[in-house]
Amino acid sequence: VQLQASGGGLVQAGGSLRLSCAASGRTFSYYAMGWFRQVPGKEREHVAAISWSGDSTYYADSVKGRFIISRLNAKNTVYLQMSSLKPEDTAVYYCAQDGVRFRTDQFYEYDYWGQGTQVTVSS
Repeated sequence: VQLQASGGGLVQAGGSLRLSCAASGRTFSYYAMGWFRQVPGKEREHVAAISWSGDSTYYADSVKGRFIISRLNAKNTVYLQMSSLKPEDTAVYYCAQDGVRFRTDQFYEYDYWGQGTQVTVSS
């Protein structure tokens, strides 16, 4: 499995970015997907997740109401639309794929990770 994240960059506070993560290697539509972020010296944060069907989503409190996760199974891609960005959103963002097919709960166990894309929000 390969996950290729893209879309990061430099944006001013209050701006928006859309991250994409293209997956290959196994049937994308069978697996939940998630986004994480990490700042050097801090723990990795689980930012958002979406179920294999797209019917269920999860957001960390820190991004709720500002970020939207979505998926387009026809393109094997998961997205993270980020709006009203704040300097504290600055991090490397990673996408990940759950390891269980057709999972029905939200206890995701990610077994594949993308390479990360840098998001920098200036004040």
